[in-house]
Amino acid sequence: LFSLVSQLFSVSQYLAVISPQDPVLHIGSSLTAVCTISAELEITARSLYWTLNGKRLARNTYKVLSPTESSVTLHQLNGSLQRSGDNLVCHRSNGEVLAGSCLYVGSPPEKPVNLTCWSRNTKDLSCRWSPGSQGETFINTKYILKYKLKWYGKEKDCEEYTGQLYICYVPRDLAIFTPYEVWVEASNQLGSATSDVITLDILDVVTTDPPPDVLVSRVGDLEDQLSVRWGSPPALKDYLFQAKYQIRYRVEESDEWKVIDDAGNQTSCRLAGLRAGTVYFVQVRCNPIGIYGSKKAGIWSDWSHSTAASTPGIDRSHIGSCDLKPSEHNSTLRKELKQFFGWMRKHSYGCTDVSIKLYDQWRVWLQKAQKTHDQVSKDKMHLHMRHISRQQIITVGTHDIGLVQEKKKTHFAVLCDPQKKRTKGSVYSFDQ
Repeated sequence: LFSLVSQLFSVSQYLAVISPQDPVLHIGSSLTAVCTISAELEITARSLYWTLNGKRLARNTYKVLSPTESSVTLHQLNGSLQRSGDNLVCHRSNGEVLAGSCLYVGSPPEKPVNLTCWSRNTKDLSCRWSPGSQGETFINTKYILKYKLKWYGKEKDCEEYTGQLYICYVPRDLAIFTPYEVWVEASNQLGSATSDVITLDILDVVTTDPPPDVLVSRVGDLEDQLSVRWGSPPALKDYLFQAKYQIRYRVEESDEWKVIDDAGNQTSCRLAGLRAGTVYFVQVRCNPIGIYGSKKAGIWSDWSHSTAASTPGIDRSHIGSCDLKPSEHNSTLRKELKQFFGWMRKHSYGCTDVSIKLYDQWRVWLQKAQKTHDQVSKDKMHLHMRHISRQQIITVGTHDIGLVQEKKKTHFAVLCDPQKKRTKGSVYSFDQ
């Protein structure tokens, strides 16, 4: 009786109403909705029509229940196309909207899986998880990362979600030398699920940023060796631990990496047994071991950005010329040399003596997964050139090449007067 009175009140207030209003349904369900119109409209239910998400529904899905009631029946509903719900609308014959209802069609969440956590500085905690094998629920599903001290304390909710799916960040107020319990709760209008609980000590899940300042250089004229140096992770410089490093390297034309596991805790290593006259790409990563006496190994950092260098032995008789011999074995090398020296000839007015160091940098830039070649105005580059140091200038014949490092880009341009830091010609920019 209360429902009938409410419906009649709604009809008198809004002239028309759809029931049920905003239902939540499982995928595969069927639904019959009724549009009830007020007598004040002076129209009959027979003149009404229905749309779902703006698409007119077939007439054979309608049914006139009374002069003021029209129904529509939907079978085997699919998941909602919109998180905000699918729009079921009742119209009068001229297209005017009389009433609407949102349909939420989806699935209850599955148990979250693959919960892993890490800390960058022993005071914070980041955790990532997966939503389950199916994942998609088609309706708004809320995930809450929860954590508490294992033996005492009140459970807390993680509140800083990073904008990435299924990651949350706890920035502060975490204890060390005490285990935490961490889990994820998922819920929506159709149900809820909870992940397995993991137990961890912050000191056991510490990781770092990749090692900075990775430098790769030749070892004199040794054709089979390269020297690799890198910096210690700065975020952990004040902590007691012993870092372990891994190095991996590959030749330019291959996607397969060779990993050196026994680099130890040194910040330098020499690669031996390499091919002469070959460009190599090198990356380094770090694992902080035994922070404050932790018995666990820690978590490996991401790999550093690739740094390139070539072993001695390249035939340099063609360097400085765009006209490479057709007999050159490496077609990729020939193509990229032609591209590189073509740019040099156009923008440095015919210089011929090119530093192999600059060529190595050109090769690693070409390997970037996302690279752009943008023309930068002279005025903007003039501002950049004020920050060039001598270490960033590479001599190319009678000219210099200025390299400008920014946070996300590297620019390089020909300097006609290095002392006054002025540019000559156009500028090439590369995304880092």
